[in-house]
Amino acid sequence: MNETKTLASYIVSNRWEDIPADVRHEAKRSIINVFGCAIGGSAHQAVTTAIRALGPFSGERTAGVIGRVERLDPLHASLMNGISSHVEDYDDTTPKNYSHTSSPVSSALFAYASANRVRGRDFVEAFILGFEAASRVGNVVYPAHYDVGWHITGTIGVFGAAAAIGKLIGLNEQQMIWALGLAGTQSAGLREMFGSMGKAFHPGRSAQNGYAAALLAQAGFTSGERGIEGPRGFAHVTAATRDLSKIGTRLGVDFDLRENTYKPFPCGIVNHPTIDGAIQIHDADRPDPASIVAVRLRVAPLVLDLCNQQNITKGLQGKFSVYHGAAVGLVRGKGGLREYTDEAVNDPAIKRVRELTTATGDPSITEDQVKIEVELRDGRRLTKFVEQSLGNIHRPLTDRQLDEKFRDQAVMVLPADAVESLIQLCWNIDELDDVGQLVRTSVPGAAPVERETVS
Repeated sequence: MNETKTLASYIVSNRWEDIPADVRHEAKRSIINVFGCAIGGSAHQAVTTAIRALGPFSGERTAGVIGRVERLDPLHASLMNGISSHVEDYDDTTPKNYSHTSSPVSSALFAYASANRVRGRDFVEAFILGFEAASRVGNVVYPAHYDVGWHITGTIGVFGAAAAIGKLIGLNEQQMIWALGLAGTQSAGLREMFGSMGKAFHPGRSAQNGYAAALLAQAGFTSGERGIEGPRGFAHVTAATRDLSKIGTRLGVDFDLRENTYKPFPCGIVNHPTIDGAIQIHDADRPDPASIVAVRLRVAPLVLDLCNQQNITKGLQGKFSVYHGAAVGLVRGKGGLREYTDEAVNDPAIKRVRELTTATGDPSITEDQVKIEVELRDGRRLTKFVEQSLGNIHRPLTDRQLDEKFRDQAVMVLPADAVESLIQLCWNIDELDDVGQLVRTSVPGAAPVERETVS
């Protein structure tokens, strides 16, 4: 089989009318979620540092950066959008392969749309196809690829960005095959970067590299014809076991967007059951943090693989510490952005409870579950079993909860009227005549605008 050609043919031939209405709506949910994350992360030191370091090397500054006054060339804008949308670890997750696919795909698309007039319907279609391309490539290699240390968001995100930009610029089938091949040969991202700015670099670079792959292919720059499935292609090189049938099976019928989830807490998703359960204990029993003598967690084994960081001092490290998640839930009764700052990580009460917390991997516990036992000084034991954590596919955030999540992040950067304008623009993105309105309105100091709809 030629899976690269199969995927390329599907992307090129797809029409807006072929996409079910529920998938279009889920795309808008994904876009409002990731755009809010990009605004919320736009002032992060990682973004400022990256612009300071790489901005001098920008080409013609035709593209806006979400939430920033600086302008860069579209490739560098893609990179910065990717960093900002992922740096707080608040973006979406597709649990079947643990990728954060919206970040690299949307980051490239928003950079393109800020430099080129793009209709909302075309933008949303390209986003859906890019998301599907990336996630299906991820399905092929997961879990073997992830288990050895690849960060799947970076490694597959480049395919999604190439597919999405390739769709927008009208690549033909041969050019799309080249774009996917050029994406695969730039695939990168290591899990060793978790807890540092390097993790957010992955979706940024995959957005930038995927965008470049599409432009190169459009110009006639060739690649191998079997970049995904070839004996020395992406799937065989990066995964000891793989299932290439996951590229084409029910392609155009089943959409991974239907299984996308949105984080209620800005950290590794496998921490969410623990935070959820700890908050429930806090709200129900109000234990005095000083009275806690031990916290015992029984978690899915993957939690200890991904989020076992101890002796932490930085907020970014806290995002990959299940012990910190338990502590902030029990001490503060919340797990928001302020609970993953350097200040929170070094808060004496949180630090004390974190150091009293132990976690045991239990194969009978799923990745959406946790068993928590809190032992108090008076001998009481508070227990909680979370069967399905908030934000997972069975307890999804509603549209209105996504609005609130957007507001909570965006108001740190923008005035309230601009935030409300952006929320409305996001929900009506498929009716816009110029998606660049979104990026322009996200810039501090910009005036809110009325949406321009397709005539």
